[in-house]
Amino acid sequence: MNSNLQCEELKDSGITNVPGFKAAGVYCGVKKNGKDLAIIYSESDTAAAAVFTKNLVKAAPVILCQKYFQNPVRAVVINSGNANACMGEQGLKDAFEMGEFTAGSLDLKPEQVLVCSTGVIGMPLPMDKIRDGVSKAAATLSSSRSAGIDAATAILTTDTVTKEAVYRCQTDRGPFHLAGISKGSGMICPNMATMLAFMVTDVRIDRHYLQELFLDAVDASFNLITVDGDTSTNDTALIMANGFAEGIEITPHSPYLDQFKKALNLLCRDLARKVVEDGEGITKVITLTVRGASELKGARTLAMSVLNSPLVKTAFYGEDANWGRILAALGYAGVDFNPDLVDIYIGSLQVASKGGGLNFSEEKAKAILQKRDIDVLVELNCGSAEATAWGTDMSHEYVTINSDYRS
Repeated sequence: MNSNLQCEELKDSGITNVPGFKAAGVYCGVKKNGKDLAIIYSESDTAAAAVFTKNLVKAAPVILCQKYFQNPVRAVVINSGNANACMGEQGLKDAFEMGEFTAGSLDLKPEQVLVCSTGVIGMPLPMDKIRDGVSKAAATLSSSRSAGIDAATAILTTDTVTKEAVYRCQTDRGPFHLAGISKGSGMICPNMATMLAFMVTDVRIDRHYLQELFLDAVDASFNLITVDGDTSTNDTALIMANGFAEGIEITPHSPYLDQFKKALNLLCRDLARKVVEDGEGITKVITLTVRGASELKGARTLAMSVLNSPLVKTAFYGEDANWGRILAALGYAGVDFNPDLVDIYIGSLQVASKGGGLNFSEEKAKAILQKRDIDVLVELNCGSAEATAWGTDMSHEYVTINSDYRS
């Protein structure tokens, strides 16, 4: 078989482009306005993999998903506007009822349905509205493009845009697909980033192997983004594989493995970056690469330390090439390196060499920092490991959005 496969990103496509999957998104009144309940449905049993928040305070839907995601999953139901978090036994009861009612509406077993919620913490879930929304969504499930858009819209909270990505890979046995939607705008920091992401594929793959590949993809994407340093109670990233791409099975020895891994990593990175680009009140998107570290884990830790620094964030908002804040954030990350070897670049402009300042052009620095998308390179000169992470500045608008979130 030919292992030299080609993958392409499909523009203006969504989660319903993957054969065997349907979706729906409706308004049921959990939010004041806008669609607020979605269902993603597979026509056959799927192998599912998932990664959840590492916050000790976990919302009821996360607890339910952790219990059920190893089953042959058929559907996931998601509401926005209410997190169903910190509600004790009532929250668990409501999450189970939400899944059970969805299962009944789709003629499935309750353990085949996963439940996710996002929104305000500490408020009871309005179950009458949830049941109404599930009934509407179940009745309108479709593989149409508009149904995919509706689902991507219904999971949003403070997001300003929908977040979708689709890849199609050609093989000698026909194409296979990976697609996903995500939401997230504030409370964005690992592990995982504070967001929801739902991905689907039509390959056949063992659940345990899919979990292994998914963990690697999440570590290199959703776990390397930050907006504000806060980790949510509801973070969930989920992928379901239904095997509709006939004859295409992903195993450790599959001729399609490399291309599947590549497409999965691209999909996760796309969805993760879209979350950062829609960060609450942001004016800058920062792509930070830490190069020359002694090991990968340390490089990732250093990158996130810089991107989570309030002083670094505000410097970028003020378009100030304050490289000293970057070096300081590296220094308190808890990773061993030699500060006297560090070089720092903002865009193409080197602003620090061997841990000290350079006589760089402030005008050139200002021109770079006035752009929305800014690349930053930290060269440690201590090894060969490298990590890239994505973050934002922090603006007055971020404070405004989060000071009246519940109202």
